[in-house]
Amino acid sequence: MITSVLVANRGEIACRVFRTCREWGIRTVAVHSDADENALHAREADAAVRLPGATPADTYLRGDLIVKAAVAAGADAVHPGYGFLSENAGFARAVRDAGLVWIGPPPEAIEAMASKTRAKELMGIAPLTDVTEADLPVLVKAAAGGGGRGMRVVRDLADLDAELTAARAEAASAFGDGEVFVEPYLENGRHVEVQILADTHGTVWALGTRDCSLQRRHQKVIEEAPAPGLAPGLTAELHDLAVRAARAVDYAGAGTVEFLVADGRAHFLEMNTRLQVEHPVTEAVFGIDLVALQLRVAEGHALEADPPRARGHAVEARLYAEDPASGWAPQTGRLHRLTVPDGIRLDTGYTDGDDIGVHYDPMLAKAVAHAPTRAEAVRRLAGALDRAEIHGPVTNRDLLVRSLRHEEFTSGRMDTGFYDRHLAGLTRSAPDPLAPLAAALADASTRAGRFGGWRNLPSQAQVKRYAGAGEEHEVRYHHTRTGLTAEGVRVVHAGPDRVVLETEGVQRRFAIARYGDRIHVNATVLTALPRFPDPTAQHAPGSLLAPMPGTVVRVAEGLTEGTTVQAGQPLLWLEAMKMEHRITAPVTGKLTVLPVGLGRQVEMGTLLAIVESD
Repeated sequence: MITSVLVANRGEIACRVFRTCREWGIRTVAVHSDADENALHAREADAAVRLPGATPADTYLRGDLIVKAAVAAGADAVHPGYGFLSENAGFARAVRDAGLVWIGPPPEAIEAMASKTRAKELMGIAPLTDVTEADLPVLVKAAAGGGGRGMRVVRDLADLDAELTAARAEAASAFGDGEVFVEPYLENGRHVEVQILADTHGTVWALGTRDCSLQRRHQKVIEEAPAPGLAPGLTAELHDLAVRAARAVDYAGAGTVEFLVADGRAHFLEMNTRLQVEHPVTEAVFGIDLVALQLRVAEGHALEADPPRARGHAVEARLYAEDPASGWAPQTGRLHRLTVPDGIRLDTGYTDGDDIGVHYDPMLAKAVAHAPTRAEAVRRLAGALDRAEIHGPVTNRDLLVRSLRHEEFTSGRMDTGFYDRHLAGLTRSAPDPLAPLAAALADASTRAGRFGGWRNLPSQAQVKRYAGAGEEHEVRYHHTRTGLTAEGVRVVHAGPDRVVLETEGVQRRFAIARYGDRIHVNATVLTALPRFPDPTAQHAPGSLLAPMPGTVVRVAEGLTEGTTVQAGQPLLWLEAMKMEHRITAPVTGKLTVLPVGLGRQVEMGTLLAIVESD
């Protein structure tokens, strides 16, 4: 019987596993990097062991250190979570060799399926070798791991070598394995997967389907169960293929078999030999705890002959600290507040006051809604996210709400090209026109008592400026004998954290929270601008600034000051939050300044280069 579990992971999944372990009366052990010393998962565990260093390669990818940590902390089992070493057969063997229980599939099954190239061979599918123009578009894909890392779509044969190099580098950084392969890229299909669970007694469950078609950078954003609109025959085929894949490798534990569905046909993609990020939607629909079932299987218990019946529909949205309107650039900073309305499941690795750093994935949380029907679940989740309080760095919350309410999604007609078609419209600025005024009145209410007596003269208009949603806003208001006023609205109440305004007989309430120069007004985020801008803050034309904190991991070959570059040409690559971000020349011209080099760590806004136009 398992009494103590070390989770060889961090963040949200570590907290998720700990929750089930506590319910089962099992002691928990966390591992943490130096960057995660005060992270929620390290604080929640009964014991925590330091992994010296900050990068994944030095910490969470060091299986030898993690096994030593488990032994030192007295754990008798290891749960790998997802990502990092979760699909590493060598790590699974090391855990078992240390006399610990491995809460996952047999190393032999991981070995057979964790490499996507070997998995395809097992299913009778050969990867592309000699790629020609006729094969385009193709997808370069990491053989190990998942989460969209190490994946590149290639539409021009001339780009293939460069994308292979980039994918290898990203895969090696994320998974410790730089193997990549090439396969046909099927555009505008649906990403559908089957959750499986198997025991060591020959029983394999196929727990319905999930649709994960809404993706950015090949990483899932919104997932749901069951996948809507599939023909019964296709659903049965998907279940049969998933069970066949599991039986082919004598699988045990939780896993997921992924497919691309196009033209009514299922195309095998891969088998993930681990728990998936989106597992909560399956848990909600089937009324089960997949982590608890993983523990039971690891202890040798048998599953029931048949899985439980599915009920209703569940939808999950991944909340990321990122700016979808700026190339999905990850964001860092302090998360001041994160709350969602009651009735929504929130799985997170952060709590109020935690800092979001640069070393790991920018996912803050997963919000999950379950209801009797798909329409109800989608509406419930969209409404909850719309009303959620998320104070801190820029997030993809608005994108999630708009995606859930988009007609193509609500009708179940989405596919993997959804964001390619609709991103511009979904990220178009739509600031609340009264939010800047509410922010100004809230600020003015804290200073009203410092103005002394009123004179019997009309007051001069007070002016405040804010930036928000890609625009600048200027608002005017007055101090009068009766309080604060503004043209065109009636100020019903103005306090430091709550403002009520009436327009055309309708009262609107605004919750105000201020953190330095950033002001959250309901769901609108504003930045207070100085009355007189600092002229020294200007940058030379053609300046390229770091869009996020990160590390320069590649510089274009032969690039030096004085080099002539073409518009769109890659100059250097930043790695931040486990993703590579390409910095390209904005115009054709001469590279006049290149102040950074390989390995340089930069903050957001750091000058990376200047390109002067011809």
